Formats: sequence, structure tokens, C-alpha cells
Amino acid sequence: MNILVTGGAGFIGSNLCDSLIEKGHNVSVIDDLSTGFLENIIHLQGHPGFKYTNDTILNASVMEELVAESDAIIHLAAAVGVKYVIENPLASMETNIRGTEIALQLANKYKKRILVASTSEVYGKHTHAPLKEDDNLIYGPPSTMRWSYAAAKLVDEFAAIAYHRTKKLDTIIFRCFNTIGPRQTGLYGMVVPRFIQQALRDDPITVYGDGQQTRTFTYVGDVVEAIIRLLSCPHGSGEVVNIGVMEEITIAELAEKIKILTSSRSEIVFIPYNQAYGKDFEDMMRRVPSLEKLNALIGYVPETPLDDILVKTIEYFRAKTT
Repeated sequence: MNILVTGGAGFIGSNLCDSLIEKGHNVSVIDDLSTGFLENIIHLQGHPGFKYTNDTILNASVMEELVAESDAIIHLAAAVGVKYVIENPLASMETNIRGTEIALQLANKYKKRILVASTSEVYGKHTHAPLKEDDNLIYGPPSTMRWSYAAAKLVDEFAAIAYHRTKKLDTIIFRCFNTIGPRQTGLYGMVVPRFIQQALRDDPITVYGDGQQTRTFTYVGDVVEAIIRLLSCPHGSGEVVNIGVMEEITIAELAEKIKILTSSRSEIVFIPYNQAYGKDFEDMMRRVPSLEKLNALIGYVPETPLDDILVKTIEYFRAKTT
């Protein structure tokens, strides 16, 4: 297949490209490198099955060319990371809403299957577990810009479902829950790379809030496998599906675990949210996915243990500093 990956120079996107190429697919990438990195895909340059376009998904004419040439689209391009979204709210919403609109319009024009990446952020303030795809959603006020990312991605979901229902477009929406692993950057607020880099430098490991908020963390290789299986899933059209794991850990415990695994001398320091992010931040205390639908659709759920993922990621950052 000829597959277009938007945002293919990003963390998940570049790992996805590697796997698609390994499985014999031809891959085209469009990425403006606003949050992706050329180094993530440089090893694919020159491969006969790989093509990279340095441009924005907001450039409709370039996107049309790429969509017309593809058999399917995996739409990952987005403004990501709490820190980046809070600091760039308008640009983030334009990319996340208008960019997805362009991708859906063109997929519909050329009748191509499109997988649209969403996020566990759309669940909002829920504290129950597990979170099911048809749960109600609870957000804070629009004056707290932290919720703009969740709201924008929810608009993407509504748009994809509307295209499916009114135009019969073959769409699948997948919600990722805290994907981690090699190539992830700590520049935009992602907690695991930030903790690992602090620990490797013996700098203070900075936990925001009291550290009792819990998360689940999924290995990027498992997420990529799930996406590729969804791409060829015959029963997924029009569905919203979680991708994640159910192994839950507090952020304070995560900091301690990383300190131990890196043999770091770092002190673990707790910083109030308003000091870290300003007034536009509000945290979610818990996020654990239901994986029933994912398993029913593709017969697979991610299962790499957290310690194994952290060791792989620590090795990656160690290698970058040597």
C-alpha cells in the first residue's frame, strides 16, 4: 500500500514509518517540523519506498497531491504537548482543527480510508476507570486554555464521524493514552523524557502538583502495531477506539522509579501547577482506558511492561548524550 502519514517526523509518526517500511509499504510523510524532527526520519531518506515533504498540512494543494497518490492516510499531524498548547493556543487550534478538516475533505474527495489520531485528553476531568469510548466528557471553562487541546481534538472526532455518517467516508478514530519510548522529546511538557533527562544529569526531578495524579504509559512500538492493525481492520469504519494499557502509576512513583533505574542522585522536587504552567492549567487526576473495543476489533492490546519501556527509553537518552 501507499500510505500517507501526516506528522511523520514526530515521535509516534517516525516510529510508525519505520514499521510500515519494514512491512513492505510505501510511505509518504508531510511534516513542517514544528514539533517533529528531521533526525527522526533521516535514516529513511533515500529508501525507495519513502518520500518526505517539508510542508504544513494547512497547505491544501500540497496535501491534495499527496492524498491523491495514497491508498490510505494516517493523520497524526497536530500541535501536541500541554506546554506547547498553552503557549501557542491559537496556532494549536488552527493546526488541530483546520488541518484535520483539510485531511478529511481530501480523503473524502479521493475516497481513501483515513485514520485520525485523537487523545485521552478528550475524556476531560473523569476520575473513574476504565474510560470507555462512549463515556460522557467533562471539561473546564474556555478561560482555562489547557482545555483547548481536548476540545479541538474532540471537534476532529465529530468531523470524522460526520464524514463517515453523511459521506460514507471510511474513517477510524484512535485515542492514544500517554505513549512513550525512544524519540520522544521533553520539550513540550511530556513527563517521561523530562524526568529521564533530569535524572541522567542528576538535576532535580520536577514533579508538578502533589504527584498523586495517576497515568498509564504505553510503549510506542505497541501503539504503532495497534495503528497498523486498525489500518487493515475490516470492521473499524466509523469507530472511536482507545489505544493504551491499564497498568496505572502515580507521577510521584514514576519519578522514583526513573531515579532508581538511572541510578540518579537527583532530588525529587514538587512544584505547584501555577508555577509550572501559569493560570491556564488544570490537571486530570486519572486516565485509564478500557481496551475491550480495541481487542474486539484487532485481537491485540499493548502489553509491554512499564519497566521495560523505561529501560529502552533511558538507553535511548543515554546514547544521545554520549
